[in-house]
Amino acid sequence: MGWSIGYDDTWKRDVGYGVPAYCDHPGCSEEIDRGLAFVCGGDVYGASRGCGLFFCARHMYVPMRRPQLCERCEKRRKPFNAKSDHPDWINWKLTDDSWQQWRDENQELVVALRRVLADAKTKITGDAAGC
Repeated sequence: MGWSIGYDDTWKRDVGYGVPAYCDHPGCSEEIDRGLAFVCGGDVYGASRGCGLFFCARHMYVPMRRPQLCERCEKRRKPFNAKSDHPDWINWKLTDDSWQQWRDENQELVVALRRVLADAKTKITGDAAGC
């Protein structure tokens, strides 16, 4: 069984090494994926000790003989907030043929994701109306 794409009911988002993402650490924009190599807890959904969020190497603590943990889980604190999906992943879900059935069944989410992409594009290019 592969772990390319799945869904995490806890954080309500797609996960797997096929899902591009940003590190969930606040202020970090390192591009990673939501595969097992980056998950706090070292296993699906964070296993028994981690929060199940995803972190770059700079923000993941990897102790000897224990699972990889983010700084909050290492100190047994409340987890960080999960970041929204990476624009590349949103675009994939909105355009790839393999996601057509999902789009047909989730039209409200499709509208919301299109809005997110439009907002992200506006932030990158600047609001033309304001020029």
